Amino acid sequence: MKDSPRQQFRWAPHVSGAANAKPKDFEPAGEVEALHEYDAWRILREAGTPLAVGDLLESADGQLRICKYVGFEPAQWVLPETKLHIPVEAESASPSVST
Repeated sequence: MKDSPRQQFRWAPHVSGAANAKPKDFEPAGEVEALHEYDAWRILREAGTPLAVGDLLESADGQLRICKYVGFEPAQWVLPETKLHIPVEAESASPSVST
């Protein structure tokens, strides 16, 4: 997780359920072969690159787990809504009102 969103995440109240993660707040940092998220946590800690609160792990099947103070919890990507651009017709095509 990038530093600015990490600070917000660290101080946010703990909530139950899947955490929402915005792709823009994260940078890929590599891969690790592990049996589960706690094994990955141990391997990375021993390698000198420990996971921090707010870091995500993504499994081979696409499941996300986010590192929290209490352990790892489910997470999901939240993508911004795409805005539909509706072209405005020319003014001559709009109905006119006469008085």
